[in-house]
Amino acid sequence: MKKIFFSLFMVCAVVAQAQIDRSKQPVAGPAPKIKLGTPQSFELKNGLKVLLVENHKLPRVSYTLTIDNPPYSEGDKAGMSSLMGSLLGKGSVNIDKDAFNEEVDYMGASVNFGPTGGSARGLSKYADRILELMAEAAIYPNFTEEEFQKEKNILLDNLKSDEKSVTSAARRVESALAYGKEHPYGEFVTQETVNNVTLSDVKGFYNNFFLPKNAYLVVVGDIDYKDLKKNVTKLFSNWKPDTPLNVSYSKPANPQYTQINFIDMPNAVQSEITVQNVVDLKMTSPDYFPVLIANNILGGGSQGRLFANLREDKGFTYGAYSGISADKYVSRFSARASVRNAVTDSAVTAFLDEIYRIRNEKVSKQDLVLAKADYSGSFIMALEQPATIARYALSIETNKLPADFYTTYLQKINAVTIEQVQEVARKYFTIDNARIVITGKGSDVVESLESFQYNGKKIPVSYFDKYAASIEKPDYTASVPEGVSAGSIIQNYINAIGGEGKLKEVNSVLINAEASAQGMVLNLELKTTASNKFSMDMKMAGNSMMRQVFDGSQGFIVAQGQKQPIPAEQIGEMKKQSVPFPELQMLNSSDLRLEGVQDVNGKKAYAVKVSDSRTNFYDVESGLKVKEVITMQAQGQTVTQAVALDNYQEVSGILFPFTLSQSFGPQSIDFMVKEIKVNEGVTEDDFK
Repeated sequence: MKKIFFSLFMVCAVVAQAQIDRSKQPVAGPAPKIKLGTPQSFELKNGLKVLLVENHKLPRVSYTLTIDNPPYSEGDKAGMSSLMGSLLGKGSVNIDKDAFNEEVDYMGASVNFGPTGGSARGLSKYADRILELMAEAAIYPNFTEEEFQKEKNILLDNLKSDEKSVTSAARRVESALAYGKEHPYGEFVTQETVNNVTLSDVKGFYNNFFLPKNAYLVVVGDIDYKDLKKNVTKLFSNWKPDTPLNVSYSKPANPQYTQINFIDMPNAVQSEITVQNVVDLKMTSPDYFPVLIANNILGGGSQGRLFANLREDKGFTYGAYSGISADKYVSRFSARASVRNAVTDSAVTAFLDEIYRIRNEKVSKQDLVLAKADYSGSFIMALEQPATIARYALSIETNKLPADFYTTYLQKINAVTIEQVQEVARKYFTIDNARIVITGKGSDVVESLESFQYNGKKIPVSYFDKYAASIEKPDYTASVPEGVSAGSIIQNYINAIGGEGKLKEVNSVLINAEASAQGMVLNLELKTTASNKFSMDMKMAGNSMMRQVFDGSQGFIVAQGQKQPIPAEQIGEMKKQSVPFPELQMLNSSDLRLEGVQDVNGKKAYAVKVSDSRTNFYDVESGLKVKEVITMQAQGQTVTQAVALDNYQEVSGILFPFTLSQSFGPQSIDFMVKEIKVNEGVTEDDFK
């Protein structure tokens, strides 16, 4: 019987194969018809609009409140809206914060707010009470001086910790240059503007802008329309129905000619490159769907041309992408990547090449088909979520879209032609008056940028600080004083931290440090010995994320449960660095090379090349080591990693850095040392 079944299967397979001509690409079928349920809706007299999507599959409900006001410039008090959003949800004038939070926790719910609205979710059996607490917090906020000062200090601390972030500086200046610092989309929050904000300012902002006139309450889940309407009417009808203040601002414009805008960040280990221009693109525009496809082909993901060129072909970066917004006020196109310093100018050429190509050459039929399939697949998958229907309904309301915008979405995607892609690429992706914003280490990249040309035309370079203020070109020619050598710098460092005699008394060092990443606490334990042994263990929530051990001759790395030996080509460098004070071994080295004076976090530092893969930086005044930069190969890519050293404190008569800021590409983690032990806490078992 089995043989008969097998034979029948083979016959069917042969017949089927004979009927299919695999030399021809299958013809795409018609776009599937999308059936979106129409949300039930009603509006209160004060202007609040309510949209409900009933879904009784799970006993859960979610509420999303959106205040759809025009963008507003906060000027020299930028941070008002952020502080207001952080103060909302801390109880109300009728319920104190602790009681409010306790009740939310008891229900297993969540209630959160921000500058432009809030959200709440939980089990449907608590739906009425969750909505009541949300209304309490939104309409009767409890703005107290005590909570205001707490939130203000948190915001100031966040801004301070962000000071050295290259990525943050890049994004801040990119927006400021694109829109202008006076425009709501271009202004940014600083410690100075936050210090200008008072509690009275926050209250005033709330009274002027947190209003029901342009507010939408979107409800999704296991809830009945009649019950919802009754409760919303009861809870939100007292919300003050004032009209938000009128706002005005100038319309952003692109520069008259393509230019490089450079922001010098001496601590940058990579260059952040963004090619950008402002555009007038709205979701109601007939260009909207062709632009979606054009951007997808250019740089919408790992299948895009930018990714293929800059990563797959040239290995300049981990990823290169582009994006374009469709904002009802003003939009922006941008293409960006983080690249190695040494290839900054070449990466800019690659960006411009791809933009030039999609503008001047028609895309292939295959590119068009793949881009359409990608968008269609994402759209259909999103429909599996009930919240999608509510989000689409809100988008139709806020963007003034036709009622069938989403039901005909796939037809519009599939109707995009090759000619339309080229037409919108020429209209929205410019290389004639674009800003090429580069944030990086000027001493490494400016020389090549100053002579940069594209299509035979020199691209001028202008300079800005990390707060978008125009500045003169920084001086990168600081000279090394006579008599200073790599050896003398190393000796000065040893003297500065305690002296050669004191350092030679150290047999082992144990360091425990802590950092916060994505809301989780990271614990780092480092152990080194004078006999070239090293161990590192990084943990999150008590679980080891990465462990590295070197016993003086060989070692291994354990990450994500996988154990691998340290590559043979790295053993030599490991031996040099697996000691408490590597500089002791450098004193008589002939491999050291003084590369000059560079700026490190606003101070001059000597750059000393200590090996082919490592450069150390020593403060000119104090002699202390302030940064280490390591270059390595990983998965066929050249990767640069930097560790900034700060906050030196004395332990057992020796100065140690108590702040270790580690950056890897655009990411940065600040480890705060909690404990250092000298000649204790380390055993031979630590290196097995």
